[in-house]
Amino acid sequence: MEKKNIRVLIADDHCLFRTGLRTLLAQVKNLEIVGEAINGQDLIRRSIELSPDVILTDINMPVMDGIMATRELVRRKINNRVIVLSAYGKEEPILQMLEAGALGYILKTADTAEISEAIYTVYQHKPYFCKEISERLTEIVSRNYLLPHKSELFFSEREKDIMRLICREYTSKEIAYSLHLSKRTVEGHRTRIMDKIGAKSIAGIITYALEKEIYQRGVQ
Repeated sequence: MEKKNIRVLIADDHCLFRTGLRTLLAQVKNLEIVGEAINGQDLIRRSIELSPDVILTDINMPVMDGIMATRELVRRKINNRVIVLSAYGKEEPILQMLEAGALGYILKTADTAEISEAIYTVYQHKPYFCKEISERLTEIVSRNYLLPHKSELFFSEREKDIMRLICREYTSKEIAYSLHLSKRTVEGHRTRIMDKIGAKSIAGIITYALEKEIYQRGVQ
């Protein structure tokens, strides 16, 4: 059976960039560019109209920027599979987009292969950060910028297991299978974890788990 195409919506205020990106991604198997948006308000409207699977958005756009648009998309449960495609790798926009609920962040210097990989990954509800952004996140975590200090929080071993598997990019379905739980139970645990630490996205859980050494890279 033929694999379903991933429907992608591009939001950027520069026509030349949108056109170039659309041309590049049109050559990628199983990707379908269903539309374009020129600002944040247009992104929300087009998302409602087109129901894309994944959204690629810039941050700096007129009328409404990518941060506000992403926050509104997630709040209204229109789409939570948002990838930032930005020229900037500075701390403030990274933090703002993660807080808004973006699931991926890559730079505009990325090649077609990396953009495609980010789309495939985020489509599965897994976070994706390019190498440069991952390094910036590590620096941010080391200085304890992203989340407030919560020394009194208690997590059960089950919650810690789920956090570790989230850090290893497992989906809710994969976590459920691994821990012999129902998908609904896993999603309930995930929601409670996010409430405890004040996170608004999976990226927040990952950052917290790294900061508190609940998960350590390279340790299974």
